[in-house]
Amino acid sequence: MHLYIHVPFCARRCSYCDFAIAVRREVPTQAFVSAIAKEWAGRLSEPEWNDSAGLDTVYFGGGTPSRLFAAGIAELLTRFSADRPVAPGAEITLEANPEDVSPAAADAWRAAGVNRVSLGAQSFSPPALEWMHRTHDAARIGRAVRTLRAAGFENISLDLIYGVPAHLDRDWARDLEQAFALMPEHLSLYALTVEPHTALGKWTARGEAIPAPDDRAAQEFLLAHERLSGAGYEHYEVSNAARPGRRARHNAAYWRRAPFIGLGPSAHSGSGNRRAWNAREWEAYRRLMESGVSPRSGEELLDERAVRLEELYLGLRTDSGVPAAAVPESMRRTWVKAGWAIEAAGRVRLTPDGWLRLDALVASVPERESTDFAEDAD
Repeated sequence: MHLYIHVPFCARRCSYCDFAIAVRREVPTQAFVSAIAKEWAGRLSEPEWNDSAGLDTVYFGGGTPSRLFAAGIAELLTRFSADRPVAPGAEITLEANPEDVSPAAADAWRAAGVNRVSLGAQSFSPPALEWMHRTHDAARIGRAVRTLRAAGFENISLDLIYGVPAHLDRDWARDLEQAFALMPEHLSLYALTVEPHTALGKWTARGEAIPAPDDRAAQEFLLAHERLSGAGYEHYEVSNAARPGRRARHNAAYWRRAPFIGLGPSAHSGSGNRRAWNAREWEAYRRLMESGVSPRSGEELLDERAVRLEELYLGLRTDSGVPAAAVPESMRRTWVKAGWAIEAAGRVRLTPDGWLRLDALVASVPERESTDFAEDAD
């Protein structure tokens, strides 16, 4: 079983953020813990989860989970482990902002059972951080990593964003160098995207911000791939790279379409071809839980075509690729000749140039040609 907990609380909304968050000066930790505990109890009574499956990964995402009181995180982990066995060496991740990392907090997270921290660095450029509405400065990132190391964390991930507007004069190569200097076990690299209801979306609509051209964002992606490889990282998924043995096991479960439970506002769950999701906003979710009503706001069953498409898309996101039979032979030859893919040992996987074209390549695969994919994947 893979478990995700969405913690929506943030001190400030970032300029690019379109996630389900709740800006709060005071975080209602106990109300949140109570709501999550109630939803967890209800989920365990559902037929697909009503067994003795243990927890392989637990992921506190957000939002800003590090804004919860550490005692709340400990209480939830104690509750989860009381109801389901935790696998030896289970990966338990907490997303954190650099400004929330203190010696006391880091020690408390470790004592609670957290063994992996995903740190939202985003950039080491002061102008870029200010423009993003981040609440930390560049120096705080390094201090946070050193504090986590002192507390005993041996698995740290850093998030970085590329493709920011040119007027910020951010040096992407320097951002990468500064990240490598901190020696994280894992790096997540995300392209800046413009969502309409964000501050960035409004700036763009008014002409106050000009997003990076696609070709510059592509160049930064390819530069990152080159530098990651040179620094000893495995670029194992479009947006993720890790040192050997440090790939994100929780995220990998999504890419394998393994069953997962999502708890909290806007959280999604999946098992087989079933998908379900919760009420998006914290206050609506809280009221539903206090009333004893299911927070689920929607669900769907994927048909065979949708499952095949999902398998194809998720598989091609990773360095393991998909069975060659999932892509027509003529199309595979075209991809390989163009430098977008490599075919070997009965599988086809995309190169970094292919990853840049992932959506278009997946959309170009005819439906009828991937009939055997599900059988091969099994």
